[in-house]
Amino acid sequence: MYQGARNRMRPLTLLWITLLWCGLMGEVTWANVIAGLLVGMGVIFTLPLPRLPIAHLTVEWKALNKFLWAWLGELFRSSFKVAALALRPENLPKTAIIKAPMRVNNEFILSLATGLYNLQPGGSITDIDIANRMWTIHLVNAPTPEAIENEISKIRSLEQSMIDIFEGR
Repeated sequence: MYQGARNRMRPLTLLWITLLWCGLMGEVTWANVIAGLLVGMGVIFTLPLPRLPIAHLTVEWKALNKFLWAWLGELFRSSFKVAALALRPENLPKTAIIKAPMRVNNEFILSLATGLYNLQPGGSITDIDIANRMWTIHLVNAPTPEAIENEISKIRSLEQSMIDIFEGR
């Protein structure tokens, strides 16, 4: 095994891909485990991904727990709001495209915040300016300037939560 292949081998990733494979196949059999291992090795060696830049990151667990509960609550609220928009017998809602800063120090935290924001119904990040830490966001429902300000305050809250969780120490 050459040096590059040795550095690529990640046993936990291989185990995870094997478990996913067995889950997709619907049962755990020797054939599925072996096939999952082969698929996992194929993915690891033919589609190498760089290691995540998570060195020197610490997690403030209380802040993370508080954030997750708030995020889940907002997920349900946003889901109902978007469902109500979709089911109402009116014209399409007024949309907006805004720019909002995301002042976090680490690209991993920026990508995590982006994923968390995009999972919430009602808006999606369409562009990320990594150098300036600026998001371009498409809002589904922006009928008034107050609605836009409300969404900007949610983004600021997400930003502060990421800072509190990962950079607060």
